[in-house]
Amino acid sequence: MIPYLSAHFDGIGGHIKEVPEDFQVEEIPLYLPCGSGEHLYIEVEKRGMTTLDLMRRLARALNLKERDMGYAGLKDARALTRQTLSLPGVRPEQLEGLELPGTRIISAQYHRNKLRPGHLTGNRFRIRIRQVEEQALDRARDIVDILEQVGVPNLFGSQRYGLLNNSHLIGRAILEGNFSEALSQIIGDPTLIRDPRWRQAAEAYRAGNLAEARTALPPAMRDERRLLDMLLQGHDERAAVLAFPRRKLRLFLSACQSWLFDRIVAMRMESLETLWPGDLAYIHGKGACFLVEDATTEQPRADRFEISPSGPLFGYKSTLAQGQAGVIEQALLDHEGISLESFRLSKGLSMEGERRPLRVPLTETEVNAEGEDLIVSFALPRGSYATSVLREIMKPVEADPQNGV
Repeated sequence: MIPYLSAHFDGIGGHIKEVPEDFQVEEIPLYLPCGSGEHLYIEVEKRGMTTLDLMRRLARALNLKERDMGYAGLKDARALTRQTLSLPGVRPEQLEGLELPGTRIISAQYHRNKLRPGHLTGNRFRIRIRQVEEQALDRARDIVDILEQVGVPNLFGSQRYGLLNNSHLIGRAILEGNFSEALSQIIGDPTLIRDPRWRQAAEAYRAGNLAEARTALPPAMRDERRLLDMLLQGHDERAAVLAFPRRKLRLFLSACQSWLFDRIVAMRMESLETLWPGDLAYIHGKGACFLVEDATTEQPRADRFEISPSGPLFGYKSTLAQGQAGVIEQALLDHEGISLESFRLSKGLSMEGERRPLRVPLTETEVNAEGEDLIVSFALPRGSYATSVLREIMKPVEADPQNGV
């Protein structure tokens, strides 16, 4: 279980996302369209659909190829979100009269380049927390004050670990070359599965009845069915796993990177704002890192939130910290039986690795009561998650990703 930064304050409880309007997100662009070029940048408000769903609908309506369209960030389906997409060769008049349920086009301007993932400064959030506990307003404001001063723990959190909270376990099994375990985790633990057909398939798989498992799988689980087909055709477990869609395999490996990073954050939770000798400090304005040789000299920059300690998204090109921070990073790898070379894989699955700040700034904060609910507004830089803020404020009962339950 990952500790809380604000552990000495009780959470406010409650729940979110009862309706999409409870969770509102607005992208903060990295740059504005210049007014000329071949790519039409459209700001779109969408409700109750993912970014990829929106792109598929626009592609069909405008006769575009999805791969030619651009976006800066992926947004959740269970939310009301505003984001920018780029559409090549589309004229503004083509959008007139375009009716896509759950969407509203706010603006359209030309720009020279395709919008790429990461081309945003961050996101603004306005979140309604329903059925909060007594004294929620004061508690939430105290917690937000701590997060403003110290920073938000830059956790990935449970959204990275999949429906069964085990995507990272699949990734770890692939890194270890344990393809039997990877298969078992992909099909799933029947005790954690709610869908009756999927649960029946998982039970049959664990009993060694591949044909029954294949027949029982829900129609939507086409990739899992192809995996079982390969086993039934006599292919070995390694071949079956590596034939899974590459995009999904990389998501599993990325989930393992995220899980390891979250454990580094947990081990540094009591000193997220404190530089150690040997840290690789992350420069927030540049996204680059440098070795901290004299922590006392550099600490004032951390106090001004110019820099922060960083942790690794482990990969075969990773540079580990030195000193005590490096000891922690290497010890985690050793404990898990993973090396940096474990991330050098075949079939386009290698993960190079990078550094990520252990904390991020929280800005534009506002906390207000509205009837029996609480409205929390704030902004975060790109690559960080509102769930890390809500986790501190609400302090929900959490699953433990260490064990996948």
